[in-house]
Amino acid sequence: MAKHRTHSMEFKRQVAQEFLSGETLYSLAKRHDVSRTLLRIWVRKYEQGAFDDEAQAADLVQEYEARIAALERLVGKQALELEFLKGALKRAPRPRSGTTSVITGPLVSPSPKDAG
Repeated sequence: MAKHRTHSMEFKRQVAQEFLSGETLYSLAKRHDVSRTLLRIWVRKYEQGAFDDEAQAADLVQEYEARIAALERLVGKQALELEFLKGALKRAPRPRSGTTSVITGPLVSPSPKDAG
């Protein structure tokens, strides 16, 4: 199955300009590994002015929106992980107060009756 690729507006503009300056569709398609049909579409859009600054701005907005969506998914995933870990921490056994040693046993604390 062919992988769907996206090309930048600048790349499309460059290829269309190369065609209009005299290169053949075949040589461009072979060099850039793009179908001749797609190249014809790019040339037609270039001639219609679709690759102007407004179109670039629209592409930039789309890229930003895609990036924002990816970051929102990441934040959501991290929030779920954080909640899971908080729950696991609440259910974890609490360590006993005081330190213990295999050799000496638990530390002895003075009892209230011995303190006086």
